[in-house]
Amino acid sequence: SIVPNINALATKLRAAGGVVVWIVTTYTEETRANWSHFHDELWTPERSAKRAEALSAGHPAHDLYDALEPGADDLTVHKTHYSAFIQGSSDLDAQLSKRGIENVIVTGTATNVCCESTARDAMMLNYRTIMVSDANAAFSDEAHNATLRTFWGLFGDVQSTGELVQVLRPARPREAAE
Repeated sequence: SIVPNINALATKLRAAGGVVVWIVTTYTEETRANWSHFHDELWTPERSAKRAEALSAGHPAHDLYDALEPGADDLTVHKTHYSAFIQGSSDLDAQLSKRGIENVIVTGTATNVCCESTARDAMMLNYRTIMVSDANAAFSDEAHNATLRTFWGLFGDVQSTGELVQVLRPARPREAAE
């Protein structure tokens, strides 16, 4: 149910000259080695193997959800941990920094796992960060709402798709230093 909102935000962001980034969780053997406590101790071997298979390149579950509408100029970043910003997970921070991006809008699943981890780390890296209330989803409304309340109180802003669509507009060029 969040897909139409994600697509609407992506369309509006592109029209405003923003950059849309699709984050794909990707499993590699290096991921297992660098995150061994998670893969080898917190999960059963069966559950870990099932996750590894589903998140490996080439598996249908690894692809973006079919109803999402990536644009030709959008970026795709592969991450190996819950947060796309944590050291060693992806090159997202470098990709955004080289483009001068200072604002991050977070959508996706699960609100209280990957989205929250990425949003918190974005804030800690000094990005202005917004989580979108109706373009994130969790396994329960309780988990979803608890994450948004905590994020709004301590880490960044929470807005709806409608609120963001109303305010997204092309950025003004920065004035040259005199």
